[in-house]
Amino acid sequence: MGSTMKEMNGGGSVLDLEDKCGVGGGVEDMYGEDRACEDQPITPWTVSVASGYTLLRDPRHNKGLAFTGKERDAHYLTGLLPPSVLSQELQEKKLMNILRQYTVPLQKYIAMMDLQERNERLFYKLLIDNVEELLPVVYTPTVGEACQKYGSIFGRPQGLYISLKEKGKILEVLKNWPEKSIQVIVVTDGERILGLGDLGCQGMGIPVGKLSLYTALGGVRPSACLPITIDVGTNNKKLLEDEFYIGLKQKRATGQEYSELLEEFMSAVKQNYGENVLIQFEDFANHNAFDLLAKYRTTHLVFNDDIQGTASVVLAGLVSALKVLGGTLADHTFLFLGAGEAGTGIAELIALEISKKTNAPVEETRKKIWLVDSKGLIVSSRKDSLQHFKVPWAHEHEPVKELLDAIKAIKPTVLIGTSGVGKTFTKEVVETMASLNKKPLILALSNPTTQSECTAEEAYTWSEGRAIFASGSPFDPVEYNGNLFVPGQANNAYIFPGFGLGLIISGTVRVHDDLLLAASETLAAQVTDENYAKGLIYPPFTNIRKISAHIAASVAAKAYELGLASRLPRPKDLVKYAESCMYTPVYRNYR
Repeated sequence: MGSTMKEMNGGGSVLDLEDKCGVGGGVEDMYGEDRACEDQPITPWTVSVASGYTLLRDPRHNKGLAFTGKERDAHYLTGLLPPSVLSQELQEKKLMNILRQYTVPLQKYIAMMDLQERNERLFYKLLIDNVEELLPVVYTPTVGEACQKYGSIFGRPQGLYISLKEKGKILEVLKNWPEKSIQVIVVTDGERILGLGDLGCQGMGIPVGKLSLYTALGGVRPSACLPITIDVGTNNKKLLEDEFYIGLKQKRATGQEYSELLEEFMSAVKQNYGENVLIQFEDFANHNAFDLLAKYRTTHLVFNDDIQGTASVVLAGLVSALKVLGGTLADHTFLFLGAGEAGTGIAELIALEISKKTNAPVEETRKKIWLVDSKGLIVSSRKDSLQHFKVPWAHEHEPVKELLDAIKAIKPTVLIGTSGVGKTFTKEVVETMASLNKKPLILALSNPTTQSECTAEEAYTWSEGRAIFASGSPFDPVEYNGNLFVPGQANNAYIFPGFGLGLIISGTVRVHDDLLLAASETLAAQVTDENYAKGLIYPPFTNIRKISAHIAASVAAKAYELGLASRLPRPKDLVKYAESCMYTPVYRNYR
């Protein structure tokens, strides 16, 4: 049978095949988006072949002044454009010059969103080639301000809005979206946007931004991405009183009404897009986030970036930092400020990794991890009043009210902030960590920058340059005592784009915790000695697409190993296959 297959494929094994026909993730590449068809001429289809004014108004096919003379004649563009022909590289240079003249980050965000709606490939070319400069523009921290003002800057619809008014007809609403081959959905209900709270319908900026990163960093096709906001109202008084608010002007639905709407949504998504569509829950409030993940993880391909993505990227930073700190994860003691989605998600993944490496039960490995919430250290005497997701972290200890006292009592080697409250890692806190540890590991993960538990400068200065520091939002390099420290960014964007690509190319049907561990270990392995010398525990973002391809390959390999992958046969070289399936923003030649 093997030799017959080789004959059919011109002497090559089916396992060696690349994605030459553009069927990444088992879905036909209709628009010529993947790397595999980069050199092939394509036809600019919309409903019919796009031409003339229609072609210039279609962001997927528009190339602006890059249309050649031959293309302008063939597609009725002559006279609709100035006579000059500019290369994509020259267009990119021109736009970057314009963007750099803006002094207000929100102006840059609006300019990038306008470009995305005008010329999709050029938008992604800018983002991919200038990722470290533009990532803070299209995502955190700027996206937080964009969501706060989303009603004012709203232009063309960039995703689907499903509100309580659509109850009973959500499947019909999904069918209104023009693309039918969806592989990734990012959905929010806007109740807990970053550290900014309830922004209701204006939370749409988050799914839009996340999916831009799925494409730019992970190579998932833009046509396969669908941002969705579920509008069940808002408890934000300011928005309810705003005459220009774009969402439902009512208090948030809760309980059965909320559950029924989500149940209908999840069923409709599976019915419309199939078993393998990835649904990423984003910025749901704690009480809903845990319940939704627990409810649907056995029936749908679901992923919560706030719980699982954050956990995976932080675990990668911890595994990476071991090369500087020495020892194993089991040798360290962890203290968290914040016991919500992020805090408990990270804590659980650390416990699972220690359990996997030491063969100790996870109930035992959890005892190395302590959490502080708004009422103090989580201890067993508080069990009766704790939310269910905090209970596993209630260890035997006398009650401790303040973070500083908890540090003195627990003597952690690693301090992790996921509280969403800025300036909580005070001078005394950092100095105490530095007095207890030669190299204290301090992670201030809350977003945006204003909510960060401390700044990079504070961490390095108060620890006398001894801290290993990383944050959720970006900070500039810090000079202290003649040494330049480059703070790492524990950004979920390291993990979720490659993780999603891995699920897609393998046809994975369910997310298993071992897939997250595989992603973490792969990311940690990408850090070089040169990075460590600068104080970094994460690799630079400039290599993010290469990193994403390796993460995708590791996730896919683990999915095949666990029997969760449905895309058969398994490609022989998963890294090469992942790279061939990745979207590239290079302009295509039109027939």
